[in-house]
Amino acid sequence: MRKENLKLVFLVVTTLLLNNCGVYNFTGGNVGTATTFQVNYFQNYATQSPGSTFEPGMDRDFTLALQDRILNQTSLDLVNNGNADLLYEGEITEYRISPMTATAQQTAAQNRLSIRVKCRFYNRTKEDSDFDQSFSFFFDYDANTQLSAIRSEAHEVIFERITQDIFNASLADW
Repeated sequence: MRKENLKLVFLVVTTLLLNNCGVYNFTGGNVGTATTFQVNYFQNYATQSPGSTFEPGMDRDFTLALQDRILNQTSLDLVNNGNADLLYEGEITEYRISPMTATAQQTAAQNRLSIRVKCRFYNRTKEDSDFDQSFSFFFDYDANTQLSAIRSEAHEVIFERITQDIFNASLADW
């Protein structure tokens, strides 16, 4: 095969591959015909659940984490005008610290921080994909450690998992 023909074949194959990659999103997100999304403020109602405590600022932090997840894994535009194609809203319903393992002296050796979020998702472009469900995750830490020392790390780990689960439930098509 001549060098010019080889270059032409390479160019055609490369063009086809790049065009086909535009259809597939490596994050697994399928936004369909949607172009915009809105994440309403997730209110913190954790104190309404027995045994839960209130963590100031967590509502804002979670709302921003969910917005960032969708912005980073899709090409959707964030809007706040009430006319978004995709709408996320909900509440933080649980923020609980519980002992997980005991020592020989009957004291906690490890604690678990659990967070539960109720999320409602509305897709104006594909109504059969709407849902209303709860998502939760946890972070285990040494009982001798104060929550204030690990709070940022724990929230980051938990929010990453919960926002990914919400993303998967709303936009992953696998």
